Order: sequence, then structure tokens, then C-alpha cells
Amino acid sequence: MLVADYRDGNWQDVKIVPYGNIPMAPSLSALHYGQAVFEGLKAYRSPTGKPLLFRPQANYKRINESAFRLCMPPIPEDIFLDGLKELVRLDSDWIPTQSGSVLYIRPVYFATDESVGLRPANSYKFIIISCPVGAYYSEPVKLIVTDKYIRAAEGGTGSAKCAGNYGGSLLADQEAKQQGYDNVLWLDGKEKKYVEECGTMNVAFVINDVVITPKLTGTILPGITRDSVLTLLRDMGVKVEERLISIDEVAKAYEDGNLSEAFGMGTAATIAHISTINYQGKDMILPPVSERKYAPQVLQKLEDIKTAKVTDPYGWVYPL
Repeated sequence: MLVADYRDGNWQDVKIVPYGNIPMAPSLSALHYGQAVFEGLKAYRSPTGKPLLFRPQANYKRINESAFRLCMPPIPEDIFLDGLKELVRLDSDWIPTQSGSVLYIRPVYFATDESVGLRPANSYKFIIISCPVGAYYSEPVKLIVTDKYIRAAEGGTGSAKCAGNYGGSLLADQEAKQQGYDNVLWLDGKEKKYVEECGTMNVAFVINDVVITPKLTGTILPGITRDSVLTLLRDMGVKVEERLISIDEVAKAYEDGNLSEAFGMGTAATIAHISTINYQGKDMILPPVSERKYAPQVLQKLEDIKTAKVTDPYGWVYPL
């Protein structure tokens, strides 16, 4: 794992060490006040076995945007990107060769002051760890709309990838599973009317052959997979709209027979096909994946780019 410390206004002690526990004081400020952000990305193998990273510069940019929101100093590019590349080179034997499996990489950055005073910390630790993983979802997912809980509110931390956003979602996720669903379809925190995310993913709907996804309003995480998928769809000639979309619009499209697809977009699953959306006690059951036109096609294109099976015209893939 890669480890770096920030103390006395400087980054120092940057090193790669064997995976292991880290010392932690009970007064560690990240534990008390949540000054912690993280990222998620993957390493792949090319057809020739070469290790590849997908858009690590975007993860670097986003972790520093998240850090800024939590009053944390920026991570230097050489520590994040150069350290990431070196770590993956060392761990490259752990990149799976079987289809659908990858090396998941988790950068995490948190405050390490030993103090219970509420203020931005003066010391921090940045760590990158990795582990092999298989497919995140083996089947299309079932969602339930919640207006009981919210994920984020205007002016909050919804667009930051900070630890508290995810801890705060667990109760809603647990209740969804107790009702037989895989996750929650989140609505906006103000009117509880507009769709925002599904679980920990961005979300899109195909209505009348138009791919519609909620626009980034500051309450939604600016997903790297989301940006990649929308770029590919537009280059495929598909009409894409980034705008407010209400849950009632989704339900009306379903009733009229115009909702043909829904899917989540995120690092863990890349694209998660949505089979069912429960709203106000009624299940909206979508067509099987075999009958879908857009999500399967863009998923294949994206996976082919990530694994260097086709030419990458966007400069997204980093060979190591």
C-alpha cells in the first residue's frame, strides 16, 4: 500500500509498504468529525497482459475537489498519480485475468490530528490500497424510491466523495433490502420530487429513445463513469439530456409504454441494468436486458476501451 503524511504544512514520508494496520489514536479527528474523503478506480489487463488504468487523472481531480470541500489540503499530483502507477506496477500480479474481474483500487485521505477540538486538522494521512474483485452485480437491480430519507441537500456535500455521505445512506439501503429491493432510488432533498442517484451510482433513463440523466446540481456526485458513458452515447449519435427529471415523469413514461431502459453508472458496476423501480407501492418492471438498445451497447464499448481491445480516441487509458 502507498502511504503519505501531511504535517507542518508539507507532504512527507511517501512510501510503499506491505499492507498492514496503521496506528490510530482514540482522539483521531477524522473519527470524530468526518474529515475523510476517498476514491475508487480499477486496474485492468490488456489482451497482451499489460496493466492498464482508466482515467486516473479524473480521480485525482475529484479527490482534491472533495478535499477542498472538507477544508483539507490538496494532494500533489506526483504523490497521487506517480504513487498510484508505481503501486499498481508492484501489485500487477493481482490483476485478475478472468473476464469481469479487476483490481479495485481505493485511495483514502483523512485527518490525523489527535484532538477533539472542532477545526480543520493540521495533519493528514493519504493511503492507497487495492484488492481483486469480481462483478459487483450479477443480475439487474431492483430499486425502491424513498421519500423518507435524503442523500444530500443544496449547499451540502452531495458532490463530494466524502465518507459521511456513504455512512448516511446505509439505513435507507438496509430498509430497501428488507423489502426485497437491492437499493434506493434517491430523490432531491428539497422537494422530494426529482430523481438524483440510485444507491451509490448515477442513474439514467431511456424515454422515447432519449437518454435522460439528472443534471449535476451540486447534490449529485460527478461520476467519472457517468461522464464516460454520456460521452460515448453522444458519439454514437444518441440524444442525451442532462436535466431535472421527476419521479412522476419516469412513472408517466412507464405507464405510457415509453420507458424502455433504466441503468446505474458507477466505478463498482460500470453499468448496472435496472429491472424494477418501486414507486408508491407499485413495481415498474422494465424490459429484459436482451431487449435493451443503449445500455448494453455502451457498456460493451466502454469495457473494450478500458481493456485496450479497441483504440482509445479519448486518452482515457493509462498503460503501465
